[in-house]
This record gives sequence, structure tokens and C-alpha cells, in this order.
Amino acid sequence: MTKKIASVLLAVFMLAAAATSAFTLSGCKETGGVPLTGEVINVYNWGEYIANGDDGCMDVIAEFTRQTGIEVNYTTYASNEEMYAKISSGAADYDVVIPSDYMIEKMIAEDMLAELDFSNIPNVQYIGEDYLNLDYDPEGRYTVPYTWGVVGVFYNKTMVDEADIAKQSWDILWDEKYAGDILMFDNQRDAFGIALSKLGYSLNTTNPDEWQEAYELLAEQKPLVQAYVMDQIFDKMANGEAALAPYYAGDARILMDENEDIGFFIPKEGTNLFFDSMCVLKTSTHKKAAEQFINFMCETDIALENIEYICYSTPHTEAYELLSPEVKNNPSFYPPEEIIAESEVFTDLPVDIYELMNNLWVELKTQG
Repeated sequence: MTKKIASVLLAVFMLAAAATSAFTLSGCKETGGVPLTGEVINVYNWGEYIANGDDGCMDVIAEFTRQTGIEVNYTTYASNEEMYAKISSGAADYDVVIPSDYMIEKMIAEDMLAELDFSNIPNVQYIGEDYLNLDYDPEGRYTVPYTWGVVGVFYNKTMVDEADIAKQSWDILWDEKYAGDILMFDNQRDAFGIALSKLGYSLNTTNPDEWQEAYELLAEQKPLVQAYVMDQIFDKMANGEAALAPYYAGDARILMDENEDIGFFIPKEGTNLFFDSMCVLKTSTHKKAAEQFINFMCETDIALENIEYICYSTPHTEAYELLSPEVKNNPSFYPPEEIIAESEVFTDLPVDIYELMNNLWVELKTQG
């Protein structure tokens, strides 16, 4: 793990929090809000995606409860599709969710998200303008940005030839010399996105023939794949159990700290640029408390502690300024404009294309 913030900044913050009036909610001084002691909210987030007290960092959830009296039931998911399936089926009752761009667009279209009361989220002022009112929420009514980043390729320098790395291409994930040492995304949108990018097609194509070509490319790759994974990438790559894996750039800092032989590159063909944002479900019966949780996550000290732990790119202007120059100037974490220009954000797809993608994915995973 990266070294966590254990500085005077944090000490000052903790002392200030302890001295805060019992009638002042952290980060809500502008609203005059009061703690909602006794309330419980359910937060549903990606795995490995919040500072949780490991390695000496702050336990953000526990600190929120300590300051507000609001208890949090915190659970995780591995993909947008898993999250959507559970919520849309009514199998669980959540308040705060943190989906990605295209899934937010889909959930808005299906009237699953509540419009936020930003008087309860004054700390939205610290979110950079470049990250607000994006295409998935063009009027900025439903979301507060949490993180952003790009997808690239992790490699083990002791297991992969330098000449292959130098090509900076998705092709490396189809190289037969690495058969049995390649990991692949275990979710359809990311896996198909890589295949579409390798083929030179839009990640959001609505042409069924192009999806079929992407399927055939993934089927060609399958005999080379050791395993389809999500968060399992951490153990497998860190322990040298695999040579190559596509994953999210933010995790590069974690993996490189755990294993100095791990490297990372962003493929020249282009990649996915993603944005994850905090939302409140329309079914939430604790909307104010949920909004106060979002506001707390946007406090500068909390945002900094959190982003230092999870290592993704932050849209929070003050937290960004407090990051080390080594992080701020690293093109993997804060890519230059030319990489952003070659990247594409996933968008919501027509129903028939979703069905085609899902059917092709099931066929891929079940084929011998």
C-alpha cells in the first residue's frame, strides 16, 4: 500500500473535529445542520475503494459515524453490472451508490436516482469544474464526482519482454508466448471495451457486427487467459502469479508499492476514460443523511486521506493540490491531454445492444 497521510494536517483535523460543537455536522457548517444520531444508511461501493483503517490510515466510515452519529452499513460490488442487477431486482435497500458514468446515465434514464439537495452538500464547491455536468449527468442534478481514471495494462517486468512492453499496445494481451499468464476483466463492458479498442471501433458502437467481431477476438484470447478477475488482480499480480492484466490506472500505485517488478502502460490504440460518482437512490428513506455522507466525503482532509489510500485520480481541487508532485506529475494517474483525447467514456447503450453484449459474454464464459 502507499504511505498514508499521517501528518500535522490530519492531527489538526482530528483536534478540530473533537472540539466541534455537538450541533455542528462535519462539513455542514454552512447549513447549520445537526447530527442525525441514530440514523443508519446503507452505502454500496466498489471493492478496495475507500480508506478503511488499514496500514495506519483513517477509517473514513468510522470517522463519519464518530462525527455525525450516523451509522453506516457498508458493502461492496465488483462491477457496475453486479450493482445494477442487485438494485434493480429489489434484493437490497441502499442509500448511497457510486456507479460509473454509463451506469449513472442508465440509472437516471430509468428513474432510479434522486435529485440531490446541494444545500446539504456545500463541499461540492471543491469539485473541479472539468468534472461537473458531464454527459452522463449534463445538468449536474444527480451526482457528485468521486474519482476518475483510465484503463491500462499491468505487467511484471521479470516475466514480459521489454520489446513487447515498448509497443504499448493491447496486442500484448493476445500474445501466445504469455499463454496462461494473462488475466482478463471479469466484466463484460470492460472486456468488450478492450476488444473494440484493439479493433479500432468505438467503445460505444451500436453496430452488431462490430460486437460480434469483438466477441470473436475475446474467444481467440480465451485459451491464453489464466483467469477472469476483478479485485483478485491485487494478489495475483503482487505475488507474481500472472504476467499481464488490464485494470484501472489508480491501482498501479498500490501494485507498484507491493511489488517493484510491476509496471503499467496506457495502450496507444486508445482506452476507456471513466468517472465514478456518488449518488443517492430514489428509494432511499434517509436522503438527508445520505447527502451528508457525500458532503463528508468531499471535505478536503477526508478527500485527501481517501484518495491517498485508494490511489485513483481525484476531482477534488484542494485534495489534488496537496498530493505529492510525484503523483500529480505521473501521466498514468493524471494523463496528459493527448491521452485523454484518445480515450473514450462509456455511454449507456440501447437495450438491444446490451442484450447482445450480455448474451455474447455468457457465450464466451461458458464455451469450452
